[in-house]
Amino acid sequence: MANLSQPTFETSHTKNVEIPMRDGTILRANITRPVAEGQYPALVERTPYNKEGGSEVGVGSPDYFAQRGYAVIIQDVRGRFASDGDFYPFRDDGAGLNRDGYDTIEWIAAQPWCDGSVGTIGGSYSGATQYRNLLSRPPHLRASYVRESSADYLREWVYRDGAFELAFNTAWAQNVTLTNIGHLVGADDVERQRTHQEQVKAEIEDWYGRLPIYPCPFMTGLSDWFNDWLEQPEDGPYWSQFNIDPYHDQVVTPVYHLGGWFDIFLAGTLKNYAGIRRRGRTAEARQSQKLIVGPWIHGPGNIDAQVVGEHDFGPDARRDFNGIRLPWFDHWLKGTDTGVMENAPVHLFVMGRNAWRTADDWPLPDTQYTNYYFHDGASGSIESINDGTLSPAPPKTSENPDSFVYDPSDPVPGIGGNTLNIPGGVFDQRPSDVRCLTYTSEPLAEELEVTGPVRAILHGLSSAPDTDWVVRLIDVHPDGYARNVCDGILRARYRNSFAHPERLDPGKVYRYEIDLWGTSNAFQPGHRIRVTVTSSCFPRFDRNLNTGGPIHREASGQVAINTVFHDNLRPSHIVLPVIPG
Repeated sequence: MANLSQPTFETSHTKNVEIPMRDGTILRANITRPVAEGQYPALVERTPYNKEGGSEVGVGSPDYFAQRGYAVIIQDVRGRFASDGDFYPFRDDGAGLNRDGYDTIEWIAAQPWCDGSVGTIGGSYSGATQYRNLLSRPPHLRASYVRESSADYLREWVYRDGAFELAFNTAWAQNVTLTNIGHLVGADDVERQRTHQEQVKAEIEDWYGRLPIYPCPFMTGLSDWFNDWLEQPEDGPYWSQFNIDPYHDQVVTPVYHLGGWFDIFLAGTLKNYAGIRRRGRTAEARQSQKLIVGPWIHGPGNIDAQVVGEHDFGPDARRDFNGIRLPWFDHWLKGTDTGVMENAPVHLFVMGRNAWRTADDWPLPDTQYTNYYFHDGASGSIESINDGTLSPAPPKTSENPDSFVYDPSDPVPGIGGNTLNIPGGVFDQRPSDVRCLTYTSEPLAEELEVTGPVRAILHGLSSAPDTDWVVRLIDVHPDGYARNVCDGILRARYRNSFAHPERLDPGKVYRYEIDLWGTSNAFQPGHRIRVTVTSSCFPRFDRNLNTGGPIHREASGQVAINTVFHDNLRPSHIVLPVIPG
């Protein structure tokens, strides 16, 4: 793009600058500025991961942007590292009693070195601080660039449609607790800090397999919010105080949303883009939303990667994270004609084809939602419980249902996918498929592009009063390699409502809708489409103990026999968003 800011400035660094909040709490920030007289637009990241070396520092953005005429402020959020106060995830970042993002932005805009234009940067939790901050509408906030964060903290961060994100949340809580020991037990009490650090490290080693999960003893008295999360598996006031998606109609800020097909917060990226584009408070806000999704896992360093998990998506998958953000901020904060708003609003990496495509919206306007139905019979392509087939033709007669045993003491291990703190991304699914129900298509005669939201409709019964349903979409290569594309999980008690759980009547057939979030994958000629069904994905998600009892509070479970029906009256299927060729 033409007219972009050039790296013409030397930079200066000031540490631990005090920024007062409305309740008197002092938050501290490091500021990188051009070494030159004058006023400059500002970019701010608010992070819990240490302003000395967190996500934006790790990708060099303070110097990158300051050399190009921006002031860059990296702030420790409330109760983290150098900032005062108590840390409670998400609480003080929105439009509630404490509006730390609002106060920070307005303080920055009033400084003599700032020209009054402020943008926000960061991802993950620093993306959450941005999304939550949008709801408070700071007058001097001109634009945001959000990498990989959520819209609904119940269904996309702590839980996923009823299943606790065990591996991610446990490791995240451990990291947050260990790095905050000084705040939690006293900065001068070195011996007590050491004792707590050793306790947390020792006890987390066997935490994945421990029952009951609640209460979590090594978080009690240190990070009590983690036990609050475990106490709140249902939707309600606790979660609604944090969520973004009900309030998209309050957003006035232009936002560039960046996500990854294998990012743990992919659903939030897609929801926030689509929601603000449709319901933003002003026409300008609705027309000023952009979306980019690559084949990436979570983290800023992975945006410049082409190998995701164990699969190489080619050099076109790589993007310069700072470089793709510069035109956005030059346009909105400097008023430069960079051409960024003339480009299509949506940029997506199409896996399988391994190339980028543009679109006018998400979902794509010409999407043809197509059912692919489960059938019995042997596909002859895989060793699995049933080796069923998959076809766009619905079942015309009765077909035999498929059953499997789910024992929570022997869960099916998860392999890759949209996860964090355990290996995520693309991995061969055949070691898992042998323990699943599988439904595999004939080899494709021509390319089939699947781009958009994906969901599965299961007609199933269980011998237990509760169970989980895990569904995975897979691209099977001609050599048998089973490349995971997207997946989803649903805890059966939440089939009708995430606020009001309902136990199952054992032996009764229910209709389940499983959200696989979304993808963009071009299944190539000679490849097969596969759908797998099981009831566990461990330790990515906690195990459903099948009892229907209180979640996280039981010490043992029971075996369930789970059955999927795919006859003409109960046609289980996956709904694929097919893009016409």
